[in-house]
Amino acid sequence: MTKSFKLVDVFGTAPFTGNPLAVVADAEGLSTDDMQRITRWLNLSETTFLLPTTDPLADYRVRIFTLARELPFAGHPTLGTCHAWLEAGGTPKRAGLIVQECGVGLVEVRHDNNRLAFAAPPLIRSGMPTEVEILEVADLLRIDRAAIVDAHWVDNGPGWIAVMLATAADVLAVEPARHHSRRIDIGIVGPHPAGSEAAFEIRTIFSDAHGALIEDPVCGSLNASVGQWLFASGRAHDRYVAAQGSCIGRDGRIDVVQDGNGQVWVGGRTTTMFDGQARREC
Repeated sequence: MTKSFKLVDVFGTAPFTGNPLAVVADAEGLSTDDMQRITRWLNLSETTFLLPTTDPLADYRVRIFTLARELPFAGHPTLGTCHAWLEAGGTPKRAGLIVQECGVGLVEVRHDNNRLAFAAPPLIRSGMPTEVEILEVADLLRIDRAAIVDAHWVDNGPGWIAVMLATAADVLAVEPARHHSRRIDIGIVGPHPAGSEAAFEIRTIFSDAHGALIEDPVCGSLNASVGQWLFASGRAHDRYVAAQGSCIGRDGRIDVVQDGNGQVWVGGRTTTMFDGQARREC
């Protein structure tokens, strides 16, 4: 059995500076176990699998896997999968607007001037974390509780809890622990000085299947939910650029926009780096 696949760089400012994504096309016939096994073997943060739609409004359906589990939604896989689908000849039902079917339902992706941006889905969980939860995050990030100036649940599928630090420099200085006994997904946010190229510095820390804490190069889903938090709290207005990945040798940029209806859109550069064939013994 052979299936075409692409390796796509998402959110990078140049080739090999963003978050890589493997996209397996025509994934019918692969079981859930197959998809998880392929994902773990590739050892990227996420791998996606394109499938026929079950909703007549959708243009394509995707299943999204991390090394540990399947996700109902994720941001950089949404942009990378849409990029791969379009590049393979996919034609949306509506010009300039692609509808993705995934675990959270239907997600819209805008296509304008060769740039893609997805509509941030509604939060599954929001609000202030408990003090116990904030202390747990501070302990894992190995920072004082007093360094956290605000915190919020910003869960749109993966389970994000976000903490705000005073400055981008504080975010970049964090040296998190390497292991945690249970699943956790943390976003760290801090503002850059006024006039900087990027308004905010973002970092993403999550636990893998074995409890190791991993830093994601550039994370679309966290930037989507953090954007919703920043706009709602008045820390951001209309649009901004976030930077992510410099602590692990990447150079990601995420464009975050709130339209006139209050919808948050998250976009960035997408580039195919490799095309190939996935082979699997039947």
